[in-house]
Order: sequence, then structure tokens, then C-alpha cells
Amino acid sequence: MASAPDSNEALFDQFLDDRGHDVSEREDWETSYNKKQCPDCGALHDEAAVDCTVCGWDPRA
Repeated sequence: MASAPDSNEALFDQFLDDRGHDVSEREDWETSYNKKQCPDCGALHDEAAVDCTVCGWDPRA
């Protein structure tokens, strides 16, 4: 199945944003070697980490 062209997707996102809907993509962990890296502060954590112990960032929030 073909996806919609980018211009149509941007137009639709703008339509939703104008009407108060949050269209931002959810941030998630970055990876660095075999560690999770916080996208806010860059701190490295083990794979089992669920939130950043340095800045408090939580991908579930």
C-alpha cells in the first residue's frame, strides 16, 4: 500500500495542529554502542533503564 506524499501529510498535520491536536512525534531513547542515550542530556544508561537518572527525562511521559 502506498503512503501519502509528504506535502499531503504536512498539510494534514497543519490541519490537526490548527485545531489543537498534538501532532509532534514522540521522542524515544537514542542508542550509543550498547547503551541507551537520553535525547535531552545525552547521558548513557544500561539497556534496562526506563528513565534518565541524570535529568529525569522519561519516554513514557
